[in-house]
Amino acid sequence: MSEPVTPPIAKRGNHRREHHGDVFVDPYEWLRDKDDPEVIAHLEAENAFTTYATEYLEPLRQKIFDEIKARTKETDLSVPTRRGSWWYYARSFEGKQYGVHCRCPVTDPDDWTPPEFDEHTDVPGEQVLLDENVEADGHDYFALGAASVSLDGNVLAYSVDVKGDERYTLRFRDLRTGQEYDDTIVGIGSGATWAADSRTIYYTTVDDAWRPDTVWRHRLAAGLPAEKVYHEPDERFWVGVGRSRSNKYLFIAAGSAVTTEVRYADANDPQAQFVPVWERRDLVEYSVEHAVIGGEDRFLILHNDGAENFTLVDAPVNDPNAFHPLIAHRADVRLDAVDAFDGFLVISYRSEALPKIQLWPVNANGGYGTAEELTFDSELTAAGLGGNPNWSAPKLRIAATSFVTPARVYDLDLATGHRTLLREQPVLGGYRPEDYVERRDWATAPDGARVPISIIHRAGLQFPAPTLLYGYGAYESCEDPRFSIARLSLLDRGMVFAIAHVRGGGELGRPWYEHGKLLEKMNTFTDFISVARHLIDTDLTRSQNLVALGGSAGGLLMGAIANMAPELFAGILAQVPFVDALTTILDPSLPLTVTEWDEWGNPLEDPEVYAYMKSYTPYENVAAREYPPILAMTSLNDTRVYYVEPAKWVAALRHVQSDPANDANKVLLKTEMVAGHGGISGRYERWKEAAFQYAWLLAAADRDNYGSGQVDSLFSGPKT
Repeated sequence: MSEPVTPPIAKRGNHRREHHGDVFVDPYEWLRDKDDPEVIAHLEAENAFTTYATEYLEPLRQKIFDEIKARTKETDLSVPTRRGSWWYYARSFEGKQYGVHCRCPVTDPDDWTPPEFDEHTDVPGEQVLLDENVEADGHDYFALGAASVSLDGNVLAYSVDVKGDERYTLRFRDLRTGQEYDDTIVGIGSGATWAADSRTIYYTTVDDAWRPDTVWRHRLAAGLPAEKVYHEPDERFWVGVGRSRSNKYLFIAAGSAVTTEVRYADANDPQAQFVPVWERRDLVEYSVEHAVIGGEDRFLILHNDGAENFTLVDAPVNDPNAFHPLIAHRADVRLDAVDAFDGFLVISYRSEALPKIQLWPVNANGGYGTAEELTFDSELTAAGLGGNPNWSAPKLRIAATSFVTPARVYDLDLATGHRTLLREQPVLGGYRPEDYVERRDWATAPDGARVPISIIHRAGLQFPAPTLLYGYGAYESCEDPRFSIARLSLLDRGMVFAIAHVRGGGELGRPWYEHGKLLEKMNTFTDFISVARHLIDTDLTRSQNLVALGGSAGGLLMGAIANMAPELFAGILAQVPFVDALTTILDPSLPLTVTEWDEWGNPLEDPEVYAYMKSYTPYENVAAREYPPILAMTSLNDTRVYYVEPAKWVAALRHVQSDPANDANKVLLKTEMVAGHGGISGRYERWKEAAFQYAWLLAAADRDNYGSGQVDSLFSGPKT
């Protein structure tokens, strides 16, 4: 053990905030200025203290990291996807942090079966499009945004972020010569979309609040300034640009949390003028897909006008308002998306809290055939489309996974219906799905709502057992089944992994989301607490063995349950947590504010929203109570949830400790000094981060097996 390190005690100020007659004196708002050397010194002191306080876990961290690494096929390649006259795929190499993007030529235009070569094959004609390791060299952080090849296959547009602030630099590479174009565009959003002429590209830029607000059109190597195509003045709306699978139309979507407007233009016209599909109407959301039905260009429009769980209509492109219904609204099915291909549609939807897909043939005369659901063996399988860039192809790429089934990639032969398994995610070391259990359970919320729970553990596990409960609950985001190699290190140590599918998410359709936002946000927190109590009451675990995990908006959830039911948890890990929500949502200059008012409400204008948010925002509700051990993790360059939120929260938690000298280890802050909202970059670094988190969670939940004198100090405190 290294020499003792003193826990940082942040100085207290008296920053005054007043709204609607309410005065709040914020003692730690001074931490917001990251250009202040005192702030950086405080964060570095917190990091040093966290390193000291968790040093005893280093052997466990190293063992977990080694397990993740040993189970992962480090030198590997993805299943090739055909586009045009090339097969595209990605490679990974042992010892390298990032992927390598490659392609090889199609040898037989009539053969749509992916070539069978492994990671050691010398692929004839292989061309390296982009080696992320080369691009990342010399940078502490690296993220690839766009990596898009022009339709003629000759030019790669790619964008990179080397700070973590999600402002990317866009560059272009001639794939015939390997030379870079002089064109370099700085400060864009992550994506880029080619027009059909393979010379014109569209991208977005962001405003001072990091809101994508403007679409630009750039003509490659023309020496001309980029042309502003569309600007969205409403600060509630974000914009994005894309191209139809048919390559016939370009779309610009402007959307808030509750309203959408989509514009379209001819993808073959380099001077295209964009016009609305439907004029925006408040509280109406819709998405648009181009299809050819009976030889006629049609728009398939998925919308929620009078249909809470969405309905699907189609309309002529030349008159989008002359629509007729295809799929009626259902209270028990949430329509998520429609994908159009030459001769069929794929409908993605949610039923029974799981994502599903249907194949829907389109007849030559313009009629629709009988839809067929694609089914899988496991009840908790999440299924969706894989890479399908082609408008017309004899096969459909689909993907499926569950909590215990590694990700699988299939090709579905559209003529015969035969499904071919192309790849299952490799798990080294003799993994067997039958050694694990995945099941669904339900808890009852205080208002009677039934809350789904996903539960995963090793077969034959004795209960009660140490349990990690994960939750998110915002933006209609769904925590669907997903296999994780890293998670095996928890399961194999006898830990249960559970997911609380709380309101605010979208697992049970749009109403599930609506009843977990705005003035019903408290349901997110009480749902999670109900799930925790259910797991304890059914003897799956005990409070002294139950730990909680959540990030971003799920970090808000972690902060709320720490205040509302601290006695239920042996430890809480909050990743990039949105724990100073009211302060943030009161400041329109911040990224997570104006566009977020539809999610949280507008406390600047509405006293009821202000009072409601103040009743749950974690930072302002820290009090002199017995908290479980808390680990907060953040990133200095995060532009979505500023580092200052967890920094202030940890300072406030440490201030109210009844015995600061003995309890200081119970509240820890770890700040990545060169990273963004997604945390550190590079797969090995991410594995180390996962090992750090898992070791802390295991020690909190299972002191008997991972305890020491240091652990007892770190995780001290009465438990019921």
